[in-house]
Amino acid sequence: MKPKPYSVPLLNRYFCAQSPPLMAQTPACLDAEQPHDDHHQQHLGFPARSLSGESRAERAWAHWAKLGRPRLIVAPMVDNSELPFRMLCRKYGAQGAYTPMLHSRIFSETEKYRNEEFTTCKEDRPLFVQFCANDPDVLLEAARKVEPHCDYVDINLGCPQRIAKRGNYGAFLMDNLPLVKSLVEKLAVNLQVPVSCKIRLFPNLEDTLKYARMLEEAGCMLLAVHGRTRDEKDGKKFRADWKAIRAVKNAVRIPVLANGNIRHMNDVRDCLEETEVEGVLSAETLLENPALFAGFRTAEWVSESEGTNVDGKLDQADLLIEYLKLCEKYPVPWRMIRSHVHKLLGGWFSLQPHIREELNKQSKLTFEFLYDMVDRLRDTGTRIPLYKDTRAELTSDSYSD
Repeated sequence: MKPKPYSVPLLNRYFCAQSPPLMAQTPACLDAEQPHDDHHQQHLGFPARSLSGESRAERAWAHWAKLGRPRLIVAPMVDNSELPFRMLCRKYGAQGAYTPMLHSRIFSETEKYRNEEFTTCKEDRPLFVQFCANDPDVLLEAARKVEPHCDYVDINLGCPQRIAKRGNYGAFLMDNLPLVKSLVEKLAVNLQVPVSCKIRLFPNLEDTLKYARMLEEAGCMLLAVHGRTRDEKDGKKFRADWKAIRAVKNAVRIPVLANGNIRHMNDVRDCLEETEVEGVLSAETLLENPALFAGFRTAEWVSESEGTNVDGKLDQADLLIEYLKLCEKYPVPWRMIRSHVHKLLGGWFSLQPHIREELNKQSKLTFEFLYDMVDRLRDTGTRIPLYKDTRAELTSDSYSD
């Protein structure tokens, strides 16, 4: 009989059977034989699994320090954390970024998919390249194609969507811990860059802590923790559990990142204080406000600051123009561009729905149409500013060494 999801007896049997854990400018050429730039420096000179737990932890921290200990990071978002958007976020304070989740089998087999879905450039660092997978050999084949161009190869163990359930990857691998461990071990033994993992919480905290320790023992060198369970998909309905993330931080020896509830820089400060993690990831909020890490916030989050916010002389139309120019420099599929247009201008379109309808009627987009669309929005007098706190609000500069 197939075990029920999150089966506690199954988890206990698995964990008890294990030994105790020891605490672009141009698009990138994906030729794995050629390092992309001088960032690629044989990060793991010998297989991570040959090290003791203490040595693996030391190696993990040394690598994190070499990258400058980035604290403000763009989370992986399918079709939304592509190169132009990453570069826009980096301009406004992001200190690191994940690629969108890439499907390891398709990436390994299809050159067109590789060329369209993964591009990078010299300035796009530190960079996490994220894959979904359920076959260690296929995952390794995909990872070897990107390891010269990134600072971590990341395994998606947190996607809760139905497509992940159908494909048997993401958070649904939480029901098959031996497979998860084999995925991590395969990369840890064979890659010259560290392996990272992005996870969600189990309903039971102790299961989450055992899970985190297992990943560390298998060779994971950095752990990003989304503070919600697999069933808590709605970020507005379910608050991320920062206390659980802190417990994970205390349970492992490797660097830990927190994901969830990051809407503006005050949330960054509060999250870092409560969880004591090395950095935070933001996803949905960045889609509406790529300048979040520079201290800007949308009107939705101004009311809680008691009138201390002023017009930051920047708005989402400004950011969209910057994004479109980056897309001209670093080409990406139009579906990604269309998605960002709707995310950035959603509030504006609600005031001018006829312009949104014109956009939706376009079966093929052009940059000329989109630049003209922004001009027409502005001509209507529509403007929704981003705000900055008049107090000394934290920005990326606050986290520079």
